[in-house]
Amino acid sequence: MQTGTFLWILLALTAAMLLALYQYAYRGRLPGTLSALLVGLRFLTLAALLILLINPKFTRTSYRIRPPNLVILADNTSSMADSATASATRTLFDQLWRNESLQQRFRPIRLRFGNGMVAADDLDFKENATDISGALKSLNETYGQSPTAVILLTDGNQTLGEDYEFISGNRQLPVYPIALGDTTRYEDIRIEQANSNAYAFLDNQYPIEIFTAYDGPGHITSQLQIAMDGKRVHEEQLELSPSSRSKTIRVLLKATEVGLHTLRISLSPLANERNISNNVRTLAVDVIDEKTDVALVSRVLHPDLGALEKAIESNAQRSVRILKPDAPLSALEASDIFILYQPDPSFKNIYEYLAKSGSGLFTITGPQTDWDYLNGIQSGFQKETMGQSEEFTPTVNPAFSLFDISDLSLDAYPPLEGELGDVLITKPYEVLIGQQVRGVDIHEPLLALMDDPDQKEAVLFGANCWKWRMQSYRDHQDFGNFDNLIGKIILFLANSSTRDRFRLNYPTVMKGSREARIRATYFDKTFVFDAGATILLRIRGKDSGNTREIPMLLGEGYYEADLSELPPGNYTFTAEVKGEEISKSGHFTILDFDVEKQLIATDYRKLGRLAARTGGRLFYPAETSRLVDTLLADQRYMPVRQSEQKVVSLIDFRWLLVLVAASLAGEWFTRKYNGLT
Repeated sequence: MQTGTFLWILLALTAAMLLALYQYAYRGRLPGTLSALLVGLRFLTLAALLILLINPKFTRTSYRIRPPNLVILADNTSSMADSATASATRTLFDQLWRNESLQQRFRPIRLRFGNGMVAADDLDFKENATDISGALKSLNETYGQSPTAVILLTDGNQTLGEDYEFISGNRQLPVYPIALGDTTRYEDIRIEQANSNAYAFLDNQYPIEIFTAYDGPGHITSQLQIAMDGKRVHEEQLELSPSSRSKTIRVLLKATEVGLHTLRISLSPLANERNISNNVRTLAVDVIDEKTDVALVSRVLHPDLGALEKAIESNAQRSVRILKPDAPLSALEASDIFILYQPDPSFKNIYEYLAKSGSGLFTITGPQTDWDYLNGIQSGFQKETMGQSEEFTPTVNPAFSLFDISDLSLDAYPPLEGELGDVLITKPYEVLIGQQVRGVDIHEPLLALMDDPDQKEAVLFGANCWKWRMQSYRDHQDFGNFDNLIGKIILFLANSSTRDRFRLNYPTVMKGSREARIRATYFDKTFVFDAGATILLRIRGKDSGNTREIPMLLGEGYYEADLSELPPGNYTFTAEVKGEEISKSGHFTILDFDVEKQLIATDYRKLGRLAARTGGRLFYPAETSRLVDTLLADQRYMPVRQSEQKVVSLIDFRWLLVLVAASLAGEWFTRKYNGLT
């Protein structure tokens, strides 16, 4: 207690005594015994109240002995599920926890890890990914400020996260790995990785990229085979050696049939190879027919028609038919996108069909365009012409954002011909190319795109675009600059689907059950996300024929179904909103791939480097007693004496209040008993 507080208490007691003496001894003129009693009671009351106001405090210090932490961290993944390895891991996990010497010196903590890390008393080895670095990082964050040792029970093979040998941090806890599993190095050839596009277009070629690796002392040969749906489509021989341990193979396959196709990539095993599960990889490719039919409608013959046809058909997935404005309905229904070249009143049937179908529309105007008719037949744009023909030089708008135009260059391109006038576009739009007239920017669009969800449109206010295609060849010795521009416009117009209240998001090919998820978003009739919907997913296995129903759970702005319990195979599904006549169907494939089976030998060298870098030491299962002795002898793990200071009140205010109440009650009773008022 500070001196100042002591002086205040002394002053309070003196003041209380003086006030009590003044009231009863000096003014009261009472008998000596009664006066002393009342002075005492009044003194207690005043002293307690004044001390309560002063509230004196003092510092109380307590001490405790805190032992260092000993974290026993066990790998709980399927790579440890081998009977001998699993038994050794469980035994060590339990023995180290129950060791009396360690319990007396340390505070033991048992954890297991795979994808994440949790406290556990047992191990089941069902995790499907090993993230050693993530577990060590979590321990550094949690126990980094106190003396802590980490015993790591693992085979050292990591399949997820950053390399645990090089994890960063302000402080690394000492790690004592126990290398479990088979430490013998076997001759092994494997497929490290296989890549392919998830989708391919019909009649197009798609690439397969395969990374192979070899561990062993000699020169070996192996046969690489690729089979599609059980039919061999590629084969070649690989030669690997200690001086050439890896090889990358790139193969082009042709998509000849629509649908989901399974690719099995395999390496023939070596004579003494122990692990052949990593000799096989399975991929899946969904071949789709995305052929786009474009109708190029024109009443006049013009070089632009040939230039547009060549540019569009430079992509094999697109075809062009040149139609007259009076083309039959069957020809119109077979078209996905329409390009109307310099429309006039003869296009009436075309515009009536477009109003019903909502197909993508690309309008090209020029000197022969009937603007009075065009302004009246459609509402996307209007132009007040001055009846004067003019040449418009193109200028690219760098702020255009509907698709990438970073490779578009129109420098020194010839002007297009059209009619001068003010343009009014009544739909949401962006200008891709602006107009210059005789070197002056007139702030009018030359090429504009309208991003309307009901019908996407593009309009080019000028003819003679064939000159641009010729200029592209003159500048680059190919037509790519012009053809790519037209191709991106066609692709923009092809994606003209209307707003959908129920949408699904999922990959058709899932690499293992761990990645198997389907997400959905559902909107009410005002297109506001509905968080109260009930969405059911019915899944049917194509191979087994079994059907199961899974509810989709609400997430942050979406619904999700976790399909990690499904075995590998091909599936079809239907997702439906309960109480609404809304449903979506689809299909997906879960590949048979377990990354934990790709490596079976213990990576004791890497574990040794981890131990050396963190100040620990590598041990093997037979060296458990040496590990215990090492931990007990290490001076870094001594118990720590911790002091804790708390500032507390000298007297509990509740007792002071009780004293005040008791003294006041005693004073009142004494006065009444002696007839005092």
